Amino acid sequence: MNSPKMIAILGAESTGKTSLARALAQEFHSPWVPEYLRLFCENNKRTPRREEQSLILETQAIHERAALVEATRTHAPFVFCDATPLTTAIYSDYVFGDTALYDRARELHARFAHSLLLANDLAWIADGFFRDGVHVRARIFEMIERALQATDASFSIIKGDGHTRTLAAMHAIDALAKRSTLG
Repeated sequence: MNSPKMIAILGAESTGKTSLARALAQEFHSPWVPEYLRLFCENNKRTPRREEQSLILETQAIHERAALVEATRTHAPFVFCDATPLTTAIYSDYVFGDTALYDRARELHARFAHSLLLANDLAWIADGFFRDGVHVRARIFEMIERALQATDASFSIIKGDGHTRTLAAMHAIDALAKRSTLG
């Protein structure tokens, strides 16, 4: 029996990560891991401070490990992660100029079989204090793409909206599954 493969869903804010994670989890009968940062912000009614970034990163990783255990127990083929510790490191760098989390984030990202990097082709939607603005998206996309390239991570850029985006992601995952079967 194959172990579940972890799939990272990455992108700047308001690129449909949560919607895609839910859709893929449903399609593949697999768990998905929500972005812990959102829960942190909702619970604390604010965005995190610099000294809280490591907590965000490690808590996200704990939630991912728990989902992987559940996927193994239920024989699910995948775990879909809505953002990852790598996202936390990138935002910590962008917002605070703090690059201290990159080594740990890269170490944790090595667990992912594939990453889906969502293009900035969806309309930006304001979300209270959770989002910085449309002007941030291009820079964050570049930072994520560069981080993935630097680690030689397997990734696909996913474009389109709604069902088109979901189909593109499913195609990338099917290609991963075929490579795994052949390899």
